[in-house]
Amino acid sequence: MSKSQTIKVGPLKRSELEEADRIVRLAFGTFLGLPNPLDFMGDRNFMAPRWRSAHVKVIAAREGGRLIGSNIVTRWGSFGFFGPLTVLPEYWDRGVAQRLLEATMTIFDRWGLRHTGLFTFPQSSKHVGLYQKFGYWPRYLTAIMTRSPVGMPAPQAKRADAPALLSALTKTERELAIRACGKLTHKIDKGLDLTGEIRALLAQRTGDAVLTYTRGVLDAFAVCLNGPGSEGGEKICYVKFGAARGGAGAGERFDKLLDACEVFASSRGATVEAGVNMAREDAYRRMRSHGYRVTMQGVAMQRPHADGFNRADAYVIDDWR
Repeated sequence: MSKSQTIKVGPLKRSELEEADRIVRLAFGTFLGLPNPLDFMGDRNFMAPRWRSAHVKVIAAREGGRLIGSNIVTRWGSFGFFGPLTVLPEYWDRGVAQRLLEATMTIFDRWGLRHTGLFTFPQSSKHVGLYQKFGYWPRYLTAIMTRSPVGMPAPQAKRADAPALLSALTKTERELAIRACGKLTHKIDKGLDLTGEIRALLAQRTGDAVLTYTRGVLDAFAVCLNGPGSEGGEKICYVKFGAARGGAGAGERFDKLLDACEVFASSRGATVEAGVNMAREDAYRRMRSHGYRVTMQGVAMQRPHADGFNRADAYVIDDWR
């Protein structure tokens, strides 16, 4: 029996969340060469909030009942992505990632998605080569960008332009806003739907959705994660996804969304972190003009080898970590 045949893959259990989070930190921290690998991500938590979300599946690899790796599989309507996929360093090069990927492809097939993707290290031929075996192709780089609250306008200074927050709306208004977000993303890419992310952050209180309007019409929205136990942690406002309505004036609507995210982050004393694929050239350039700096970059790999919503006319913020 080969080593990989002794590995069993199934759903991650609640009782395994803490160990799964430890493995994520250890694996990435080791790969990146941190002096203390477990310091990776600080107080941020990608595992628990996603595990509790209805639009996410988290699968685990075990050997002899011991948790040795996991993968997070996320669905945004007709689009899906996976990651972080992590394996205990002592089990690297033993076929664990391949087993997790096989199970991930089964989930994607069951969901019937139009296209899927992932974010990985562009300098790692090992990672890129593994994902190519499953039909993924590297395309444009995705820049992870940050803007510090230092020098940002205070929330009071922009009170007249303060963004609407989903949590502050009435129940009826909230439902109308969530539906409007779904319609906005569907027009960017057929079936793209972030309502699962929005409902999860409301239920878990791990951030808020920032909304901008013109005369009652939704111009843009952003899923901003911040606070204890969230994907952003207490010091970072992680814009997991943001989008501006397309067509004429889309760039200006995107600028206003960036302003809104910055006001929200400033109100929480947090640094904004946001990813943008460089295929969206104007969106990237506008972020740079707002003072965002690239802190790291990865490559977006997609299946099939097609644009999806990584296009020049798409004003979208996201990264598939």
